[in-house]
Amino acid sequence: MNIRRTTKGRTVLTAVAITTGLVLTVAGCGGGGDDEGSDKNTSSSSPAKNGEDDDKQSSESPSAQQILAEVKSGGLTLAVTSANRDEGGFVTVEGTVTNNSGKSWVAADWRGDERELAGNGGSIAGASLVDQTGKKKYLVLRDTEGRCLCTRFTGGVQSGETTEWFAQFPAPPEDTAKVSFQVGSMPPASVEISEGE
Repeated sequence: MNIRRTTKGRTVLTAVAITTGLVLTVAGCGGGGDDEGSDKNTSSSSPAKNGEDDDKQSSESPSAQQILAEVKSGGLTLAVTSANRDEGGFVTVEGTVTNNSGKSWVAADWRGDERELAGNGGSIAGASLVDQTGKKKYLVLRDTEGRCLCTRFTGGVQSGETTEWFAQFPAPPEDTAKVSFQVGSMPPASVEISEGE
């Protein structure tokens, strides 16, 4: 009986010691970890927010400020802000047009002369990219119904207003880095193509 009680007593003491050790370990990890975690979360969340703001500012600033080419004619200012080669085998050109003509502008002469483009109204469907080296002209892409893959200036652009536009073209060969962008009676604008992200 004495041996049984001694063994039983040792088992109980061992279980109590292990349990106490585990409780202290969990309490120690939980308490210290929360304080450090909250400090880490506070410090890491602040830079993340600042980083997000910086990303927004950096992504907004270049598009607002970066101009690859700018041409003027008849009170209109056409700016090209990007020309990206995409994986799908096309180039997307984007920019702005500012109307300082003193009257509303409907982009009638920008829609192009082709019969297939007649249903595109006031748009930039008549734009083209010219590869001087390869001696090729690329027209705006269209869907199966003849609608251009480009901006339509619905309602026109009022005097003093600036609006954004885009147009998609078949991609010139990979080794072609520079092209001329032209639309309507605007002078040609030399544009450098960059690789899409």
